Formats: sequence, C-alpha cells, structure tokens
Amino acid sequence: MAVFRFTVEIIAPQERVWAVWMDIEQWPAWNPVVSSVTRLDPGPITVGSRTRILQPKLMPAVWRVTELDEATGVFTWATSRPGVTVTGTHLVDNIGYGCRVTLLLTYSGLLGPFLAWSLKELNWDYLTKEATGLRQRCEWESAGPPTGSRGLPSARP
Repeated sequence: MAVFRFTVEIIAPQERVWAVWMDIEQWPAWNPVVSSVTRLDPGPITVGSRTRILQPKLMPAVWRVTELDEATGVFTWATSRPGVTVTGTHLVDNIGYGCRVTLLLTYSGLLGPFLAWSLKELNWDYLTKEATGLRQRCEWESAGPPTGSRGLPSARP
C-alpha cells in the first residue's frame, strides 16, 4: 500500500470547506486537476453515491463515496480497476481561525504499489494543485471579492 498526504491551512470556516467539497459538480471551476464531473446518482451526496471524473493525464474514473460525515469532517471515496483500488480521503479539522485540510490518496491491491510509484510525481502535483485551488476558493468566498475584482481568482497556473 502507498499513501500520499498533503495538508493545507485555510482561513475559512470548516462549514465553507465542506460546502465546496459537497458541490462536486463545481469542482472544475476551482480544481485545476479536474476537467469534468458527472454525478451518476440524483440527490445529495451520500455513502454509495457515484461520480465520474475526468482528469488530465488519467483515464476517466468512477468514484464511489465510502464514508461521509460532516460532523467529523471526513469525506472518502474510492475507485477501482483490476489489481488496484485508489482511495481519496478528504479531512477537514477546525483550528480556531480556520481549518486544516488533509488530502490523502491511498493505493492498494496487487498493482497498487507499482501504480503509486509510477504516478508519484503526478500525485504530488495534483494534491498540491487541488489543495491550493480549494484554499483560494474557500478564502475568497469567505472574505468576499477584493475591491475591483471581476471574478474568482483562477487556481490554474
């Protein structure tokens, strides 16, 4: 098993971060590593909900929610292919002036360690960009647009 972990502090309420995460269809607007999102189930996100995600340099993947608890700030989902399961865990903890967000990617299965090793640089790049985009989206929306702003700051380089 291989695990990639990236943590960032966000000066925004935990509830704001959670709301941005749960609005999955809007991820491409702030997450530069998500090209498109298609919810496969109607209604709110719940355990068992499925979402198809397209990302640059990766094959399309269907992610199924395996854990979802706003009270503890945990959102986990997984996608599988023969020989490998990739689990994405999103954690948000209140730290008083804002929150601490931890993003984890865990590779398991027979091919998990090999795939994790071969995608190591891409994983770090994507985790960093996702966390940065999330921070920009949440902090900007919590503080409101700066004077003269015409739109959301772009998380894309």
